[in-house]
Amino acid sequence: TVAVDPDVIPLGSKLFITGYDYDGLPKGGMYAIATDTGGAIRGARIDIFVPDSRAEALKFGIQSVTVYVL
Repeated sequence: TVAVDPDVIPLGSKLFITGYDYDGLPKGGMYAIATDTGGAIRGARIDIFVPDSRAEALKFGIQSVTVYVL
């Protein structure tokens, strides 16, 4: 699940995301669906759901990734 700006990526879009560095997510890239808009997500930004604690999610931080809309 990712949050997106629906003016850039329509809600419900299927995505493939690569370029992140986080042990809690699949190596080499992952498929996701744009299902949320998030409070601070505007323009060419996404918010990737990290299935760990808040502390672990904060460790993920801000990263540059590549997003393919499928």
